[in-house]
Amino acid sequence: MIKKISVKTFLIAITIFCTNYLISQNNLLEEIDYNNENYKIGLSAFKANKVINGQSTKQSGEKELYLYVAHRFGTIDGGIKTLFGLDIANTKIELLYGLSSNLQVGFSRESQKKIYTVNLKYKLTEQGSKFPFNSSLYSSFNYNSSLNEDIYPSISNSDKNLILGQLLLSKRLNNKFSIQLAPTFARRNFNETIFEEKNNLILGATTSYRITNRLAFNIEYFANFSRPEISPFENALSFGIDIETGGHVFQLLFSNTQFSDDVFVLTDAEGSWSEGEIYFGFNILRVF
Repeated sequence: MIKKISVKTFLIAITIFCTNYLISQNNLLEEIDYNNENYKIGLSAFKANKVINGQSTKQSGEKELYLYVAHRFGTIDGGIKTLFGLDIANTKIELLYGLSSNLQVGFSRESQKKIYTVNLKYKLTEQGSKFPFNSSLYSSFNYNSSLNEDIYPSISNSDKNLILGQLLLSKRLNNKFSIQLAPTFARRNFNETIFEEKNNLILGATTSYRITNRLAFNIEYFANFSRPEISPFENALSFGIDIETGGHVFQLLFSNTQFSDDVFVLTDAEGSWSEGEIYFGFNILRVF
């Protein structure tokens, strides 16, 4: 009982803090005009290149460089022993660069499982008079360097590879609401447990509500149709708030996965919302 009360108290405190912070930031930012014309957040369905954990149709413009930092704490049900998860952290650092107006390339490294990733995002269409929606192709090539011969004697380098492919379809329904669907295929060359599948068919669904021009509330869900019925892993469900401050986008989030890697988010969400296994975290996106 004490544990549940502690979790509720933490959630209430975080919510109050974030609400007050967002209101104060928004009042301040309404008086600020950011002059980087290449950073046209307001014209896209989403404020950042990622909605929460998953990709959005937004991407870097030609010769634009983005720094993306994702930080996830441990589960908040750890209570005061882990300071509601703040003692446990996973960090991902990523660079994104626009090779052209349609093609973005990225490179990242995540501390959990020491995953290195190279990814590509290609813009197919933009919502406008000619097309009713935005569409992009996204693929990532991941290397799980935490797998080693001491634990798995017969493992090869190719076994450490993970591949993901997505079709991203988004649409701004009006000035407030945006939606996105993401049919996805994820391939793991090696499964660490019997509860994982090598080939995974996944569908992502996302919605975003713009509270103001600089604030947005996002919901993101990924359903994995290939996961075994006895698997302890869950479908990834996340809630987040975007705060746009000129050249930065801050994202505060709650999710049932600590991962930020594309494949592991979609296949190995380890937490359960119903059991209080919730991870608090944030993303920072900075354009140069």
